[in-house]
Amino acid sequence: MMVNYGLNKVRFITPVPVGSRVRAHLHLLDVLALPPDGMQLCWKVTVELEGAPKPACVAEVLVRCYT
Repeated sequence: MMVNYGLNKVRFITPVPVGSRVRAHLHLLDVLALPPDGMQLCWKVTVELEGAPKPACVAEVLVRCYT
């Protein structure tokens, strides 16, 4: 089971116009063990707009996984 645990350091840099094409890049920053049977993942997510010089959003996403 995976649970969205929240967000850290959220920055909205550029507005996203209606109909824009976007893509996201994810980079795993950290993995934390959660006894007895889980872990917390911290992902850096960058949302880019096609043709824009700056990203639309940069955030750290926390996800908890349990077996």
